[in-house]
Amino acid sequence: MLALGGTVGNGIFIASGSVLADAGPLGTLMSYTLTGAIVFFVIESLTEMSTYIPVTGSFNSFANRFVDPAFGFAMAYNYWYSWIITVAIDLISVGLVIQYWANDINPIIWTAIALLIIVVINLFGPKILGESGFWLSLIKISSLIIFIIIGFLVATGILGGVQYGLSNFKYKDAPFVNGVPGTLSAFITAGFAFQGVEIIGIASGESINPSKDIPRAARSVFWKINSYYFFVLLIICLVVPYDTTSLIDGKSLSVAESPLVIVMEKAGIKFSNHVLNGIILTSVLAAANSSMYLTTRTLYSLSVEKKFFKPFKKVTENGNPIYCLLVGAVIIAFTISISYFGDERVYEWLVALSGTAGFISWIGILFSHHRFRKAYTYQGFYLDDLPFKSRLFPFGNYFSFFSLTFIVLSQGYTTDIFRKFTAVGFIKAYFGVMLFLILFLYYKLYFKPKMVGLSEMDLLTDSYNQLGFVSERFEKTSFKDKLLSFIF
Repeated sequence: MLALGGTVGNGIFIASGSVLADAGPLGTLMSYTLTGAIVFFVIESLTEMSTYIPVTGSFNSFANRFVDPAFGFAMAYNYWYSWIITVAIDLISVGLVIQYWANDINPIIWTAIALLIIVVINLFGPKILGESGFWLSLIKISSLIIFIIIGFLVATGILGGVQYGLSNFKYKDAPFVNGVPGTLSAFITAGFAFQGVEIIGIASGESINPSKDIPRAARSVFWKINSYYFFVLLIICLVVPYDTTSLIDGKSLSVAESPLVIVMEKAGIKFSNHVLNGIILTSVLAAANSSMYLTTRTLYSLSVEKKFFKPFKKVTENGNPIYCLLVGAVIIAFTISISYFGDERVYEWLVALSGTAGFISWIGILFSHHRFRKAYTYQGFYLDDLPFKSRLFPFGNYFSFFSLTFIVLSQGYTTDIFRKFTAVGFIKAYFGVMLFLILFLYYKLYFKPKMVGLSEMDLLTDSYNQLGFVSERFEKTSFKDKLLSFIF
């Protein structure tokens, strides 16, 4: 539920509209589906490492331990600012969603109120946050299932009286819009939509039985998110034309409707659009709440590891890193201000930057796992002793690693800088990559750490057997348990 709550949010409820406008129906489905396939191998890699060494912090620690301290430093800060941006995007979306009811009020007011709400909730500590996050996530997932059922009734004409068929796939420039650049740009938004699945690894250190719990949660989350995304997007693509005005405006700060709400309006069920819009509002707010928790804990871990200012290690009586929370809130408020008072395209830039940062995190996970597996066999450990073994290794790692690298590097093509170079286009395409390299080079040149050798890599400290866990990799699971795990 933690991973689902942190992942399912703006990327499917709001940003999917601009993807449909940019890439067309088939381009939208292709970008999200292929991103889902890439994410599968990312989760497999992370699960193998997290079950073998179940520590809090997970892949940031793995990058530091299996690759290079400078790489771990850059990974941690990349992950921190990606969630800072995600919180800002979610809170901006709160204001946009409320415009559906109050179009005459400046949305920044609602965004400011939402920021205050999540800061207050985070002040109460993880117990209140976790409890509220669980129920909000449950509402979110339940509403998606209901939407899928109603959406198929709309698409088939049972509700609304219109049989859409594949008409929107043949409409004007569909099924692909804006050619290759449109589809490539859609991958960044799709990556933004999937960002958060790696939360499973971060929570591995707090699992009662990581050998059993983490693989089960990983499989469950992957299939749930991919199933929800595919069916929701299929319904949107069948029912909503790509040139719907609110979808085109989805690139600016004047959007008043989610594509899901448009589908509910076409269903003709009284007040259903208002109910769904309210659910979307709580869902985006819940995602922002979870994201704020992650930014706070990531910055706190950096201060504990002496990679951020020492005073930020201070916590309240309930264990809440108060200074980390406050500095995060200030940076988020500044980011939101830029979006509202600057160029309205800043919102689109933020989504692109967060999506790129998420891809870089996944690339880091895959590279860390590659190094881990090489050291594991080099030091003479047996693969059968792993509590979880990633499938299709090394093909899956290579496929996802090079796919992610290609998508990130090809963003210059989407901004047309290879034909007509502009500084603005170059920065938009590669700012995330440049920032990661700056962080890496700063730590590398200042502290001069060496890359961890295969023979000296520590594969014993905090390993599952040293912590007293047992491997349940070969335990039999009944079909009933697998089915229940998938549903719930």
